[in-house]
Amino acid sequence: MSEVGQSERATQNRVVQLFQQQLDYTYLGNWHKRDNNSNVESDLLTIFLRDTQKYNHTIINQALDELNKLNQDTAKNLYDVNKEIYGLLRYGIKVNPEAGEKTQSVYLINWQEPLKNNFYIAEEVSIKGENDKRPDIVLYINGIALAVLELKSSTVSVSKGIRQNLDSQESIFIKSFFNTVQLVAAGNDSQGLRYGTTKTSEKYYLTWKEDSYHQITNLLDKHLLQLCEKHRFLDIIYNFILFDSGIKKLCRSHQYLGIKAAQDHIKRQQGGIIWHTQGSGKSLTMVWLTKWIREFDPKARILIITDREELDNQIEGVFLGVNENIYRTKSGQDLITQLQNTTPSLICSLIHKFGKKQNNTETQEYEDYIKELKRNLPKKFQPYGQFYVFVDECHRTQAGKLHKAMKDILPNALFIGFTGTPLLKQDKQSSLEVFGKYIHTYKFNEAVGDKVVLDLRYEARNVEQYITSQRKIDQWFADKTSGLTETAKAELKKRWGTMQKILSSKSRLEMIVKDIISDFSTKERLQNGKGNAILVAGSIYEACKYYELFQSAGFSQCAIITSYDPTIKSIKGETTGEGKTDKIHQYEIYQKMLNGQKADKFEQDVKNNFVNSPAQMQLLIVVDKLLTGFDAPPATYLYIDKKMRDHGLFQAVCRVNRLDSEDKEYGYIIDYKDLFASLEKSVQDYTSAAFADYDIADIAGLLSNRLEKGKNDLDTARQALKALCEAVKPPYHTADYTRYFCGNTENPEDLKNTEPQRLLLYKSVNSLVRNYANIANEMAAAGYTEREIYEIKKEVKHYQQVSQEIKLASGDYIDFKAYQNDMRQLIDSYIGAEASQILANFENLTLVELIVNHGVNAVDSLPPGIRNNQTAVAETIENNLRKLIVEQQPTNPKYFDKMSILLQELIDNRKTATAEYENYLQKIIILAQEIHQPSKSSTYPPSLNTSAKIALYDNLDQDEQLALTIDRVIRQTKQDGWRGNKVKERMIKNAIKKYLPLPEQIDEMMEIIKNQNEY
Repeated sequence: MSEVGQSERATQNRVVQLFQQQLDYTYLGNWHKRDNNSNVESDLLTIFLRDTQKYNHTIINQALDELNKLNQDTAKNLYDVNKEIYGLLRYGIKVNPEAGEKTQSVYLINWQEPLKNNFYIAEEVSIKGENDKRPDIVLYINGIALAVLELKSSTVSVSKGIRQNLDSQESIFIKSFFNTVQLVAAGNDSQGLRYGTTKTSEKYYLTWKEDSYHQITNLLDKHLLQLCEKHRFLDIIYNFILFDSGIKKLCRSHQYLGIKAAQDHIKRQQGGIIWHTQGSGKSLTMVWLTKWIREFDPKARILIITDREELDNQIEGVFLGVNENIYRTKSGQDLITQLQNTTPSLICSLIHKFGKKQNNTETQEYEDYIKELKRNLPKKFQPYGQFYVFVDECHRTQAGKLHKAMKDILPNALFIGFTGTPLLKQDKQSSLEVFGKYIHTYKFNEAVGDKVVLDLRYEARNVEQYITSQRKIDQWFADKTSGLTETAKAELKKRWGTMQKILSSKSRLEMIVKDIISDFSTKERLQNGKGNAILVAGSIYEACKYYELFQSAGFSQCAIITSYDPTIKSIKGETTGEGKTDKIHQYEIYQKMLNGQKADKFEQDVKNNFVNSPAQMQLLIVVDKLLTGFDAPPATYLYIDKKMRDHGLFQAVCRVNRLDSEDKEYGYIIDYKDLFASLEKSVQDYTSAAFADYDIADIAGLLSNRLEKGKNDLDTARQALKALCEAVKPPYHTADYTRYFCGNTENPEDLKNTEPQRLLLYKSVNSLVRNYANIANEMAAAGYTEREIYEIKKEVKHYQQVSQEIKLASGDYIDFKAYQNDMRQLIDSYIGAEASQILANFENLTLVELIVNHGVNAVDSLPPGIRNNQTAVAETIENNLRKLIVEQQPTNPKYFDKMSILLQELIDNRKTATAEYENYLQKIIILAQEIHQPSKSSTYPPSLNTSAKIALYDNLDQDEQLALTIDRVIRQTKQDGWRGNKVKERMIKNAIKKYLPLPEQIDEMMEIIKNQNEY
């Protein structure tokens, strides 16, 4: 019988069985008709407290009274009651057994020994409220409801279950039932599980992602096994919940796994690096790790080092938000003083506060900081406690100097580096030597795939500059330098030569201002007031000029945020009698912008508006500030008019990858400085000249090809809409659409039944309009013919009209706000800026993938310098294949040894000219396919359908049956987290030993097995 269209009841039956048989929860029954169901089942809780915790009757009653009093408090909101009850669950309830006796803590859950608790599952739990509700599944620990799960059939979106959970938490339903609940989830068989906690909004529900339970093919079952295993379930509740300034937060899977890995390192007294990409919650990871360290080690003190004010502010804000007091040092001397004191236990220190020179370089900031520390170090300096030092943005080269200095001051400290960006090749070795190996990585492409952050789209624009009159320049030079010697003139000419671009800088800035204003009137996210933008200028002076030009153009909702201190000191000595200098000019612009306000207060207000009221603060003009540690979900476009590289560029572009409302699908990077000019659709493995120093795997997935992706998105939206309207046949009358999407418009039941179809229609039309708008003025460049452009334009207008008519016919127009604009207005407004030219687009294919997917045609995608030289093409391909062979060697030594020999033979043949070039290319493509996808090679038996089986086969003298047996034994024996765990590794070794007679063969196979991802 087919399992397609699995019913909700069938899914629920299987899930209940999974909890009983695989997770060992006790089934309490179907509580649909049971009276007085509660989130605190006092009888079950009493049994646990009496029989397991061994509390006496008096203490139990006092504890239950305290819990129930709080649980029944209807005056407080859910967040506050839930927070207080969480405190009782985690830290125990203080009771006084008898007058005069010592206060005793009653623990409702045994956190240290999870298996000594009673784990229950109940289904169809009817709860009485202002309006009754019946959660599908409730998980009780010792009689306390800690998790609620709503299930849907495989054909119903998990979103419906999420919304049911959110409804249930409203006061008009059963809000008080969620007073004790910590995990709130919804799932189905087609999408798996989505989880959050109390009052988590729908868009922030998460998916657990972990490399475990490979044998489980059903996503929902896999997620439940991963999240609800007894130890894991209680660990998440105990160590990974935060109440942050009115929002309750639960960890994402990468945060949990990263911290668990860090805990193992710390227990072994080892430091290391946690690399979690920009926007993936690195600050919260620090908080959770800090809380664990302080409980793990009673003498622990944590010092957090940052080198950017935004990061320092952000970290302080996060810790204070979760009621963790953190002390910010005021100077190097202050830090040394605090290190000797017994408190505080949590300190953060900002490096550049201690620099003496204005506009310090990064290197100078670190060196000044280190000198300041050592200068204030007393002769008998003795730090108090066991220090754990977190170094944020540890990828910076100077972090090594800081590490050495801090090691001198805190010789017994354990150092953990945090970074949100890839380590540069030039920094990677030194960083790993300083901090230790990676503890855990969560890369950009993983975060994008998990929808933790948004993908980025890139567009290079160029504003051509030219000299308007060489004659006038020469005349000016002659007049101004008539009194100078020839040597002085030569020096001035040398300087003048570097300033030729400045001659037209104002006109160039004006063109960019026009570009940006045009985008604000045409780009959907900028036009509708939900999104805003950041412009990165090359200098403070340029930032001020930009601001002045925007103001002159009537674009007033913008501001400058830089490190400039607009005091009278900044213009001392600037008066020359020959007109205003740049510094005087920028001072006057700043003062006009501040309009009497203090710079710090102005900056804070501007940032708040930018984050919380994007329509009121549409554009921030920056130079260096706000490019790290500044999270602004509305920020959608980043305009770059500054030379940037490496970490600075990576961090800057990630300012616009934060999740926001549904219509923010990507962050957009508009580049005016040719940061990626050298790419031009060349070898897709190398992201760009600007990112050339990153390891390729580190930055996989950073940029999407804007036009190719835009065309793909538009085509997908068109196909989806046509499929939705397939039942309506030509000539497409309004009445036919109305009948299909509304039924009889005079029949309320018809309108109700067809409502889901209409909602899908509106969403699909919105998607079509949005995707069309993204490339409306670049359709030809995206690859459409003139005829297709005309047809698509008609098609978009047609479906917009259909949507509008259906809204009017059904009455939906009153209930729903359509965000698409009038099509004619949208089309008319999308006119490209004549002054800018699009330079480059990108694809996300590695060179090997390019060869496998495109064959000989892949050569056309190489840069001209390589493409036009047969030897260069051959060597480029060979080098990439050799690199892949070396990287893959540990997974299957014999196979890749063979591949290496074959590659060398081809190279030798080419060099001795025994192979025709075209023939060589065909052979190299076949080899590339076999290297990239060994399982598809015809040389292997059909039963060897995975890379792991093939690796076993190749290294077991091509014994098919033995390879399949070993594969089966491994899958049956392996346990979660077996790599690096000697006991679990030994279990696998013992299991395969009976099939492998030689000891050295066993060790060799274990190394190969460890390198197989599927195990």
